[in-house]
Amino acid sequence: MHRVLPAAWRGPWMVLASVCLAALVLPLSFSGGAVATPAIGRALGGSATSLGWITNAFMLGFGSCLMAAGALADQWGRKRLFLLGLSTFCLAGLALVLARSVWQIDLLRALQGVAAAATLAGGTAALAQEFAPAQRAQAFSLLGTTFGTGLAFGPLLTGWLIEQAGWQAGFALCAGLGLVALLVGMGAMRESRDPQAQGLDWPGALLFTSMLALLTLGMVQAAALGWRSPQVIALLLASIAALLLFIAVERRVARPMLDLSLFRYPRFIGVQVLPIATCYCYVVLLVLLPLQLIGIAGYSEVAAGWWMLALSAPMLVVPLAAAWLTRWFHAGPISAAGLLIAAGGLVWLAQVPVDAGGMARVLPLLLIGCGAGLPWGLMDGLSVSLVPRERAGMATGIFSTVRVAGEGIALAMVTALLAGLISPHLPAALDGASLQTAAQQLAMGELRQALARLPAQPGAAADLQKAYGQAFAQLMYVLAAIATVSALVVLGLLRPASGDALQVAAASPQ
Repeated sequence: MHRVLPAAWRGPWMVLASVCLAALVLPLSFSGGAVATPAIGRALGGSATSLGWITNAFMLGFGSCLMAAGALADQWGRKRLFLLGLSTFCLAGLALVLARSVWQIDLLRALQGVAAAATLAGGTAALAQEFAPAQRAQAFSLLGTTFGTGLAFGPLLTGWLIEQAGWQAGFALCAGLGLVALLVGMGAMRESRDPQAQGLDWPGALLFTSMLALLTLGMVQAAALGWRSPQVIALLLASIAALLLFIAVERRVARPMLDLSLFRYPRFIGVQVLPIATCYCYVVLLVLLPLQLIGIAGYSEVAAGWWMLALSAPMLVVPLAAAWLTRWFHAGPISAAGLLIAAGGLVWLAQVPVDAGGMARVLPLLLIGCGAGLPWGLMDGLSVSLVPRERAGMATGIFSTVRVAGEGIALAMVTALLAGLISPHLPAALDGASLQTAAQQLAMGELRQALARLPAQPGAAADLQKAYGQAFAQLMYVLAAIATVSALVVLGLLRPASGDALQVAAASPQ
């Protein structure tokens, strides 16, 4: 197909178009799945746990397979892995349209997550081969802008499609866009491999995936059973055991999936704090807020999408401004300032009632988005600028895995924490298992299911909304504290040094 296409449809910029279109689909699928969850619950039912896995399964598959997918791309071929991942993603999206139960959706979302990892790893590796170093920064800057566009407009677009054609429409859109990217990439992309690749570190890959799966499952079950449940404790201990085995294996194999020696660089550790911090002050809100606005406050999907735009639209502008600021300031203080700004927005958001309308919610969301956008625009460049050049590929793989896996873990942890904070505020009529289940249902935005557990009486819905609002405010204070501590850690670890390359971050804005 590559030979029969006209020259205008081949070359680096058409490869960039294919990878960017695929990159647009991934955040659309992530944020769109969160917006569609309440509608799926209304149409298909399902427990709060099963509804939570609509997003958790995608993030688990994505995060746990991203690093392994990068190694496979070098060995099997970048184009081959990109096309395989994207075609699997599209087929899973079409199957989602036909799904008739929540658990079918959960399994297909996990498959989509694995396919997304293959798509992103193969696509970015292929893209790096197409451009000379002078143009590579520009290409990856456009790729990052595409990600930001998907995050910014995903909730609004998905909300509009749900109101027009049902919850299946968002998944159908992602499959359609993915198909276009597949066709363009099939003709424009050339095959490339790493001639020195020596195979995948299978023991490391399996242990890493097992560790993330056990940890995520433990967090999800904590929301349903409580943190003191023997099952939850066993899952978390098994996750720790898998992590220790993973470290032991990686220290002994000839070509480890994860080069642990990179963590000898304190500033490299500081860079890994940035995606973790933005997970807790920004990414988790992309999931929690649609559930709150639609499921608890009762707003429409489109109205929720407009409010979400206030949170995510700054990602189109602020990261570029952060790169511009590095002409005068070091990246460490800029990133720390952004996290402190986001912390202030979270504290402000804690004061906003759940059913508030107008600008009361817009302004704190804008502040959070602007604050998170500062480190967001610098951390990709920093991930490779603070290690020796020959270690840049491994550094990028570690950073990407920390970012995506951290998002999945943060989402599961914050949802479990919210459920735990809701429980003490629930009416006295609920106790025992009913109390825990109702708290989990509210954390997932299932107000109607939680209401069914209360005796029919006037004001019951308002009582549950109040319980949720009090817990959500407490959660915002916790997230603000995490952002503040992260800012202090970043200031300590990303201190400018003689010969430092902190300013290189401007070359690769997200």
